[in-house]
Amino acid sequence: MDGHLGLRKVGSICSISEMEDLDLSRLLDKPKLTIERKSSFDERSFSELSASFARVGLDSYETYSPGGRSGFNTPASSMRNSFEPHPMVADAWESLRKSLVYFRGQPVGTIAAVDHQSEEVLNYDQVFVRDFVPSALAFLMNGEPEIVKNFLLKTLHLQGWEKRVDRFKLGAGVMPASFKVLHDPVRKTDTLVADFGESAIGRVAPVDSGFWWIILLRAYTKSTGDLSLAESSDCQKGMKLILTLCLAEGFDTFPTLLCADGCSMIDRRMGVYGYPIEIQALFFMALRCALAMLKQDDAEGKECVERIAKRLHALTYHMRSYFWLDFQQLNDIYRYKTEEYSHTAVNKFNVIPDSIPDWVFDFMPTRGGYFIGNVSPARMDFRWFALGNCIAILSSLATPEQSMAIMDLIEARWDELVGEMPLKISYPAIESHEWRIVTGCDPKNTRWSYHNGGSWPVLLWLVTAACIKTGRPQIARRAIELAESRLLKDGWPEYYDGKLGRYVGKQARKYQTWSIAGYLVAKMMLEDPSHLGMISLEEDRQMKPVIKRSSSWTC
Repeated sequence: MDGHLGLRKVGSICSISEMEDLDLSRLLDKPKLTIERKSSFDERSFSELSASFARVGLDSYETYSPGGRSGFNTPASSMRNSFEPHPMVADAWESLRKSLVYFRGQPVGTIAAVDHQSEEVLNYDQVFVRDFVPSALAFLMNGEPEIVKNFLLKTLHLQGWEKRVDRFKLGAGVMPASFKVLHDPVRKTDTLVADFGESAIGRVAPVDSGFWWIILLRAYTKSTGDLSLAESSDCQKGMKLILTLCLAEGFDTFPTLLCADGCSMIDRRMGVYGYPIEIQALFFMALRCALAMLKQDDAEGKECVERIAKRLHALTYHMRSYFWLDFQQLNDIYRYKTEEYSHTAVNKFNVIPDSIPDWVFDFMPTRGGYFIGNVSPARMDFRWFALGNCIAILSSLATPEQSMAIMDLIEARWDELVGEMPLKISYPAIESHEWRIVTGCDPKNTRWSYHNGGSWPVLLWLVTAACIKTGRPQIARRAIELAESRLLKDGWPEYYDGKLGRYVGKQARKYQTWSIAGYLVAKMMLEDPSHLGMISLEEDRQMKPVIKRSSSWTC
């Protein structure tokens, strides 16, 4: 066991920021669209933010609040206490290191859970791509990038394998959902075994794995300043293979990605088939990260960048126009006419107002909003999904005004979305007849449990990052304090059950690695907000569709 359990402050090196401010409208050869916008957090450097948070010599400090909203004051003594290592930090690092997986003597990832009580391993002894992301960020923030580099290279190697489910061959760009290392003590050999969906529940390929891989590659590059990995021919090829799957032309009339149930963190049947917000937000972020890292030294590279730019332009408009919901937009949908025909239609997806669930009218505050779960012909899934909305903020898919509105919603509906353990993966829970139809009577996704309204501690790092980016660290601090009151005592569970998240999940594994890593990342980001640079993208200041915060679908 490595004896180094403390935290080391390591600055994030912004080495590829020039590409992130790329003028996409120039690539599209179209007039630049602009909107009047007030200054946002994105226009401040992360180093400035870190310095302002660390000013404990003053009686109080004030955070930046976009839109002219008043700041908040926190006593300096409170700031000092919040940055002192919590007793459970050492335990978290020790547990995280116990989860390390080695291949030929080199660490290549972390297993999903180290449950000391359960005898049924299932697939919790595997390294999941999505699960490893918070672990990777924790190691990067602690100045230990080698494991992240090893992971990126090993999963890239696995991408090159032939992938089959029964007699069907999967696309070349598909990344594995997970892999495990088989140790042969007799022959003294290690063997990698990957799962591309053929062993998963429902036999669904992981759409999100490739996106997380690209996002993590950028995080590694930003943290270390090492451009050589992202610019290597293997990584360039790997990114292009992933994007080829997503940018292929077909029968689609929308720029969003059509997905099956169970293709992301919500890996069981939960009615998220179609165009789920989680996949669309990750897709958007992966496109922007790839745009910053892809080389244009040949015709193929230039063509790929041009296709990304066109897709981003369309995807930005589509998501901000049709997925966004606030009080005014809800009122507009409530008053929609149906059966409209032609390009002048206001109700473009022919959504029936009577299909709006009763709960959303009470849930929607006067000030606040969010990206809804799904939009497709005659269907809107009004459920809140935490991961998609947090990624929308971090990737700048959400405008600065929309980002603030999402944070307003979290504050206004704290009991519903946070409760006693952050954070609800989805809200509200589906139950009774709807649960039977949507989940197929799934005994794991009963109401207020698991993916069906369960509370997942791993989401703590995402909401903390979103809070810091929007200048609202007090929300993150409050959420972290809630987690610290229970997580260690309860054995780092995978998820919690109940409307308020009061109970350890009925099938939750203990010492769940991403619960541990999510807490560490949240703590380190709050201590040193400059770490946010590796997982956050600034708004593209040159490509701004004319979207107002409460715009109707006729924009």
